[in-house]
Amino acid sequence: MRHLPIKNKLFTQNRKRIIDLMEPKALAAVNANDVLPTNADGTLTMQPNADLFFLSGIEQEESILMLFPDAAEAKNREILFVRQPSKHLQIWEGYKHSKEDARKISGIKNVQWLSEFPAIFRSLMCEAESIYINSNEYKRANVEVQTRDVRFIHQCRENFPLHTYRRLAPLLHQLRVVKTDLELELLKEAVDITAKGFRRTLRFVKPGVTEYEVEAELAREFIKRRGKFAYTPIVAAGKNNCVLHYLQNDQVCKKGQLLLMDVASSYANYNADLTRTIPVSGKFNRRQKKIYNAVLRVLRASVEGATVGKLHRDWTKESQTHMNEELLELGLIKKSQIKKQDPDNPACRKYFMHGLGHPLGLDVHDVGDANVPFAPGTVLTVEPGIYIPDEGFGIRLEDDIVVTEDGPINLMAKIPIEADEIESIMNR
Repeated sequence: MRHLPIKNKLFTQNRKRIIDLMEPKALAAVNANDVLPTNADGTLTMQPNADLFFLSGIEQEESILMLFPDAAEAKNREILFVRQPSKHLQIWEGYKHSKEDARKISGIKNVQWLSEFPAIFRSLMCEAESIYINSNEYKRANVEVQTRDVRFIHQCRENFPLHTYRRLAPLLHQLRVVKTDLELELLKEAVDITAKGFRRTLRFVKPGVTEYEVEAELAREFIKRRGKFAYTPIVAAGKNNCVLHYLQNDQVCKKGQLLLMDVASSYANYNADLTRTIPVSGKFNRRQKKIYNAVLRVLRASVEGATVGKLHRDWTKESQTHMNEELLELGLIKKSQIKKQDPDNPACRKYFMHGLGHPLGLDVHDVGDANVPFAPGTVLTVEPGIYIPDEGFGIRLEDDIVVTEDGPINLMAKIPIEADEIESIMNR
């Protein structure tokens, strides 16, 4: 693992929290993600399963966590299964967890080799009345590849057709959307790495550099500090500002253009999410600055509006109302358009067509029920934007915040965002 060791108290607490939500005599199982193929004999770097990591801290392929709080024998209430190291694996793949390593990482005393899983699982299923099985229940997920969890569900239903099957995902979503203090420590480290990367780009960007060279500067800073890209970086100059998920990153940054960078680091699987838009030449022109400051005002008002008890949709509508006012002042929309707008499709959508923000954590678009009011500890992105293809540029700004009883805390408050401060740093 690239990151420093994490206190296993985090994972012990998370298991206690989910056990408290489970039905009596129920067993739960969580699988690691697959190692996905590319071409020939190639594979992608494995992405740790966020739920398995949340409950155990384990990032190794083929691992399985089993929780059975009402098991007759205390040793069977938490069991972690991992691949058994061998000389062959050591030569070809390197380090694999020993049982002692896995105990230290997870805080789970009963660690078994994966080969023991079938017999132990069958024995405990005969004792259990129901089983919680996990699956990807993110609303916008496009699941085309059968996962280990799905294969496991099919196998269980075939072998144990008379058991009651329950969904683990809703319980995990309920817990993961509210971050503990230990989780916030890891998120703050991801934010700190991101901040250093952004400051590096402010000193690097000038006319003539390419988008991919900017991406390389960010990669250097992130990797040097034990981080990695939280998501595929968007480094978009000029008219590319207006492409929401622009990924080419191959154009030259030119004088007078803006450079939009939606790039952040993850640390220990916890993700930051930052967007900044800067002037390639080191100075905004009058029109660019006017649009920039309008977006910044919406961002700041939206940060302040993220309060305990508010619904995500109401928070979004407040930002759209504010954005309407800004666009009206900029001459981009008219009062008549606001007056005639469809409440579900406000006038501002012509220039601000995406959502205001999303939960953030172990996934960049983290799990959580948008119909549940914001609770203390909810982490959100706030990312308004104005995109004007006819003028050849767009501006998006994004910060990460924590909702608290005393008001929102901006985790990115120390990352430069004022137009004058950005210009000052770029022209030093």
